[in-house]
Amino acid sequence: MTLRPYLLLALASFLFLTSCQKEEIINNKVPVAEAGESQTVQIQEGVGTATATLTGTGADADGNVVAYMWSQVSGPGASEIVNEGAPVTEVKGLITGSYLFQLMVVDNDGATGVDTVSVIVKGPEYITLSLQPADNPDEAIIFGNSSINETGADTKEIGAAAWTKGGSPIAIRGILKFNFSSIPSGATIKSAKLSLYSHPAPINGHQYEEVRANYGSNNTMLIQKVTGAWDPQTLTFNNQPSSTTNNQVVIPSTDQAFLDLLDVDVTQLVKDMTGSNTNYGFFLRLQNEVYYNSRIFATSQYSDASKHPKLVIVYSN
Repeated sequence: MTLRPYLLLALASFLFLTSCQKEEIINNKVPVAEAGESQTVQIQEGVGTATATLTGTGADADGNVVAYMWSQVSGPGASEIVNEGAPVTEVKGLITGSYLFQLMVVDNDGATGVDTVSVIVKGPEYITLSLQPADNPDEAIIFGNSSINETGADTKEIGAAAWTKGGSPIAIRGILKFNFSSIPSGATIKSAKLSLYSHPAPINGHQYEEVRANYGSNNTMLIQKVTGAWDPQTLTFNNQPSSTTNNQVVIPSTDQAFLDLLDVDVTQLVKDMTGSNTNYGFFLRLQNEVYYNSRIFATSQYSDASKHPKLVIVYSN
């Protein structure tokens, strides 16, 4: 940290003038500098740097303190001391690491005293919330068309598909919601990763000669945010809630019979569901609902708990 030139000049001039009078100074007591208590500050999420306040004092037993000078002794990077010549000043641009600052005080006879203070800068503190409930009541699979209107709450599979029933084309869609009640309203979401696991033996969405969780050549899937309230016990295809394409996640088509979706980035969707926003959950559907195509996953009621839908959220308060 380089001192401002005008401050250096003023301090040097003062010390020179007082040194010319040193023969007249008898038993002058040096002033005492107090740089304050060591402190720890934290960088807030999304800010990048921290600011600290340096609070110093000076005392002179046989005279007066006439000048103060703050400087940075060490640290992981250069900081900005807002007012080097004041006893109390802000210091900006602090990055993660340990800093040492020095306060020098000068008395009216030109004697100096120094003291140092350390400032520890920590990065944002993150909390990881892993949600993989069993028997989540907020899961449902719906299927139908203008004349077929069905739902599958309390089911062991969920997903997105386009198929036929009794010769009529139908769409199959999934809705699931995780409980965000433990996330503070003022939290900042750093990341959110959703994992869905292919159902090992799905009932829906495959031809009987071959068991597949994924079927068809056009099974690109969308993960969207639900924008309206819904009740899994009364949900049907005809009263399904609305969803939005804003920040939707596109899952590319696959010809693999089974393909777990691991750590899908749904950060922006979760941001849109937390804070002052309402959490209505995720909506699963095919991008093009053309039969025969499917993506079928296990729900929280499946016997193997490791295949339950999982959402991992990292946030800071």
